[in-house]
Amino acid sequence: MTTRGQTQQFDKAAFKAAVQKHLVTTYAQTVETADTRSWYLAVGRALAEISTGSLLETEKFVAESNARSVNYLSLEFLIGRLTGNNLISMGLYEDVSGAVEELGLNLSDLLEEERDPALGNGGLGRLAACFMDSLAAQEYPAVGYGLHYEYGLFRQSFENGRQVEAPDAWRGIEGYPWEVLRPELNQTVGLYGRVESYINEDGENCRRWVPALNVEGVAWDLPLIGYDNKSVYPLRLWECRSPAPFNLARFNDGDYVGAQYGQLEAGNVTKVLYPNDNHDQGKALRLMQQYFHCACSVADILRRHFAAGHKIEDFAKLEAIQLNDTHPTIAIPELMRILLDEQNLDWDAAWAICSKTFAYTNHTLLPEALETWSEALISEMLPRHMEIIFEINHRFMSLVEKKWPGNNEIKRKLSIIEEGPQRMVRMANLCVVSTYAVNGVAALHSELVKRDLFPEFHELFPGRLHNVTNGVTPRRWVKYCNPGLSALISEKVGDDWPKKLEKIAGLEKFADDKAFQKRYMAVKKENKQRLANWVEENMGIELDTDAIFDIQIKRLHEYKRQHLNLVHILSLYHRLINEPTFDMHPRVFFFGAKAAPGYALAKDIIFAINKVAEKVNNDPRLGGKLKVVFIPDYRVSLAEILFPAADVSEQISTAGKEASGTGNMKFALNGALTIGTMDGANVEMREEVGDENIFIFGLLVDEVQKLLEEGYDPYRYYHADSLLRASLDLLETDEFTPGKPGQLAAIRHNLLEGGDPYLVLADFADYAKTHEKIDAEYRDQENWARKAILNTALMSKFSSDRSIRDYANNIWNLKPVSKK
Repeated sequence: MTTRGQTQQFDKAAFKAAVQKHLVTTYAQTVETADTRSWYLAVGRALAEISTGSLLETEKFVAESNARSVNYLSLEFLIGRLTGNNLISMGLYEDVSGAVEELGLNLSDLLEEERDPALGNGGLGRLAACFMDSLAAQEYPAVGYGLHYEYGLFRQSFENGRQVEAPDAWRGIEGYPWEVLRPELNQTVGLYGRVESYINEDGENCRRWVPALNVEGVAWDLPLIGYDNKSVYPLRLWECRSPAPFNLARFNDGDYVGAQYGQLEAGNVTKVLYPNDNHDQGKALRLMQQYFHCACSVADILRRHFAAGHKIEDFAKLEAIQLNDTHPTIAIPELMRILLDEQNLDWDAAWAICSKTFAYTNHTLLPEALETWSEALISEMLPRHMEIIFEINHRFMSLVEKKWPGNNEIKRKLSIIEEGPQRMVRMANLCVVSTYAVNGVAALHSELVKRDLFPEFHELFPGRLHNVTNGVTPRRWVKYCNPGLSALISEKVGDDWPKKLEKIAGLEKFADDKAFQKRYMAVKKENKQRLANWVEENMGIELDTDAIFDIQIKRLHEYKRQHLNLVHILSLYHRLINEPTFDMHPRVFFFGAKAAPGYALAKDIIFAINKVAEKVNNDPRLGGKLKVVFIPDYRVSLAEILFPAADVSEQISTAGKEASGTGNMKFALNGALTIGTMDGANVEMREEVGDENIFIFGLLVDEVQKLLEEGYDPYRYYHADSLLRASLDLLETDEFTPGKPGQLAAIRHNLLEGGDPYLVLADFADYAKTHEKIDAEYRDQENWARKAILNTALMSKFSSDRSIRDYANNIWNLKPVSKK
């Protein structure tokens, strides 16, 4: 058979020989001594030989086609484990499974040896991964640019219920089998230093940056394999190293640490994802990380452009650079610096290229999440870039003056430089001023960007602000992670739906088919059992798969309101203990989330959930009706077990705070029913599935704003609702922390004395009432099956393939380049 994504036929004997060769020559093991991990590494290396060859062929083909490309810059790519997903994209899953079986191995056991690449944290990074998958699947020329983190975010565990962070050494000591080192692509990056003036040969006054320090950007490529085609694109990750890693003279003088100081300092840049920035050193390291990423990436894009024989004047015609949030914003003044100082263009010519090259995706409406950097820090680390930012702002302020003469208030609001005790550079404003397109990530979010976040920018630059609703790849999030459902879909609508997700609408006609309902729910039951088995094996908690599996998995943040979920759990606990007539269908509440190391309240919420779980999971008075499970170290490979097993999907952010969400889409595709606010993409999901197949509750965006403007008093809700009051008051007792009353009181304090900034108490009553509706509806399993089937069938809009087509057609002006 011809393999997907490859030009050659799969030769089982040659593949087995390659595996055995790597086992011996790469990992120094024999067939007799090798453990499962060594076999996994050898299989990965053998497969990487195929993908690396295809990657180089695709690079050459795209360069020769003179096609326009997109360069996706993101500080996160939460790609998940690659081996199983790549086997599906290559069409080799069954073939490789058979080959390793002949070697006396089980492919599923080998795949479990792979650690998730720790290259991201939450939705931002997973979205970037889905987008790269869809670019490759549809053969839009693309390169993803990120950082080669040594430890990523952190590995999470719990000690007495509290989060503990440990380094996540995801590559192990052997390295990651899919990555390939590309030393010919390495870049040199400058930092600090001074800017000097000089007269060029034409007698013109010029400026140039003289860095005080140089570091080296080492290129690693991971293959992004197109599903059912022959294209493989690179995810290019930069590792920071010192160009002179070892000082022999200092070593010989006995300064053994100092001899390696350069390497130690450079290594810190790509040591972890998002160094903690609650101190000055952390802020400097984080800015250095962002600039290092952008400098390497922009230099590599220019290298490819010139290597293909193109002129600098044609750069914007052939290259689009998408900034995934504000983290890569410094790429804008970096490209301007190169065009002005190295390509010797005048300002207008440089700006004409730069302002037609970049596009920016906004991911947040939260003011505190819009990045700013101190002018002093940028001036010290990147002095030439600060000069360029000042010049961009000066010219922009002239434009604002023409539009709103004498209106200093609008100037203050729109300026890239925020005045104050410490002048700050607003990265979002720099993005909007310097890019040709800005997009939100859901229809509601994009409207709020225009109406509330950037209304003056929208007036000044009509047509610049767009919407591209997010999506998820159906390859990983159904075909790979839910093989039972995948087989059922293929049986009913054909097996090409992973590339044409609109075909799943064909399931709608089976929603009332009793036989299909039974088969669909049998798949759900199998997936629930798989999750229950994992929980029992890894956490020692027994679960009843007839219970409702209610799941909230996402980054731990107040606006995502895990503490609303917790207060509701407390209310159920209170009722089960104190109301003899209270009846509820058994339910298991699952959580998965990491809290940022410096985010105290988020850590308190994790602690509280774990303490409540300890109590309710072992309280015989509850009769097994209520269980709580906080999955440690939530990551993509665990998400692949959780999404298919969910009956209920918790999407309960305060209306107007969540830009989009993509977990909501993955849950619904896998047949979970959403309980959610009218926020982010929930709004569009409701339009697709219909009111009767989603559980909407809570205040609307305008109601939230009105309540806050009028003066929100959480005590009003606390005193008016006896169930809410009893639930919150449990947090002050020692009910869940025996002998230590008040250990959980920080959450109650935040919701009452702290003002409840995300309106948990205002939405509680409607949330609890909506959960009662879920409880009642779940008892009618035929009706529930119908709703679940319709959730799967009506989700085709939320494919990342559609999102990427929207970007390609409306923002990037990109055409597919198919490698026949």
